[in-house]
Amino acid sequence: MTKSLQSMTLEELWELFPIILTPYNPQWAIWAKEEIQLLSDNLSSYDPIINHIGSTAIKGMQAKPIIDILVEVSTDIEWKSIKGIMEANGYICMSESDSRISFNKGYTPAGYADKVFHIHFHRIGDNDEILFRDYLIECPEVAKEYEKLKLSLLPKYKNDRDGYTEAKTAFVKNIISACLIQ
Repeated sequence: MTKSLQSMTLEELWELFPIILTPYNPQWAIWAKEEIQLLSDNLSSYDPIINHIGSTAIKGMQAKPIIDILVEVSTDIEWKSIKGIMEANGYICMSESDSRISFNKGYTPAGYADKVFHIHFHRIGDNDEILFRDYLIECPEVAKEYEKLKLSLLPKYKNDRDGYTEAKTAFVKNIISACLIQ
């Protein structure tokens, strides 16, 4: 019998959902647009600001085939109401703090679905991911450096998402700092 995702250990989840990098897929932009429309419809009463972020938003870049979407909402909105809407629409809450909450869709007990989404809710203005995305779009040579870094990390961190993310952090922070100085 297959275990539910909620009952799996982190190590089991990382084994079932390894980090894979694939060549850029033009469908990612279409899928992001469709998912953004769905989120806009479901969250319309919250006046969200919604953006496609992450490497799938960078044309030509190899990426994990997971569409990252940033949803910014007002500071006076409680996560509980957002959580109810998202879970009622098939999303799984993956993390929650006072300032952020995130959801996944497309993870199954058998592995990845054809379309996988990470939906990141932040408070309005907490959007460094947009600065980073825009910088990589404007500076393709830096985007290639980032792609090379990700490819170099893959052998060591294929089944360690936290380690993979942490190993990219210095690069990302340097870019964001440079953007904020400009």
